[in-house]
Amino acid sequence: MESVNQNNSIVSLKETAKEWAKKVNIDSVAKLNDMIGKGKSLELILVCEAMQQNALYEIARKIVKDNKRIILIAGPSSAGKTTFSHRLSIQLRAMGKVPHTIAADNYFVNREENPKDENGNYDFECIGAMALELLNHDMINLLEGKQVELPEFNFKTGIREYHGNYLSMGDKDVLIMEGIHSLNPEMTYLLDPNDKFKIYISPLNQLYIDSDTKVSTIDSRLLRRMVRDNRTRGNDVNKTLFMWKSVRAGEEKNIFPYESEADAMFNSGLLYEYAAIKQFAMPLLESVSENGEYKEDIIRLKNFVGMFSDIDIQYIPLNSILREFIGGGCFKI
Repeated sequence: MESVNQNNSIVSLKETAKEWAKKVNIDSVAKLNDMIGKGKSLELILVCEAMQQNALYEIARKIVKDNKRIILIAGPSSAGKTTFSHRLSIQLRAMGKVPHTIAADNYFVNREENPKDENGNYDFECIGAMALELLNHDMINLLEGKQVELPEFNFKTGIREYHGNYLSMGDKDVLIMEGIHSLNPEMTYLLDPNDKFKIYISPLNQLYIDSDTKVSTIDSRLLRRMVRDNRTRGNDVNKTLFMWKSVRAGEEKNIFPYESEADAMFNSGLLYEYAAIKQFAMPLLESVSENGEYKEDIIRLKNFVGMFSDIDIQYIPLNSILREFIGGGCFKI
């Protein structure tokens, strides 16, 4: 369970996960390992990716059909939001639209204006950290066909800057914005609801370890983040685990309460991914001591990934959401 709230978005994602598991006849770790052992890795990967692409196509089709002009994407950490945004853009192009991706992070308030938490530290995840009035006025002007110079936030200086990045929209143009507050109505409070299409993305699965124990979606996301952050930021396992508690608290406060605002839900989980990410996660887990501060987490995660057989990662498509974490993808992440 991603959140304490039992809402329609989680139910919908669970039903999707059940449907996908049924189509490939894999609902347990044992069945997944059996299919890999029988040399059917390529078939499994391609079917899983095709089911995900079908879901993405249906979302894009609805956006075009309803003539939505600004797509807002949110989801918990390591859901694969960046790759999803790229793939949605490509699908919309194939349908005759001209998408423009706008980073919500570029609308942070200048650092000196950023709210602080109870400990006196800057709270970069609260909605007050965003320049909401500026964001809304820029989006309104774009939707009205006016030319707008978009800001770029300098994370080193903590100041919004302008470098001549001008944008104007035509009849076929759509905006795509991904950020933790995208489903929060307050973020786009001035925009016409008829222009907006909100998407909630999260990885869920229906794999059982035994008759009573299901694979943890939270641990799945943690492993994704662990592998990605080591590859892209050089973070070791301990640093990822140290940050994870704060990340989860931010999700509970800023993301999960707004799941029900979504117009569509997308399941970014792939049934085969555990057999692939194991090959990257296990060496990282084995490189740290089991006697440190995160002893229980290390042992639990090693036991978790150790259950899966290895799968040949060369079969994983370059545009797969999993590539956002293990690397080797075709998108700039």
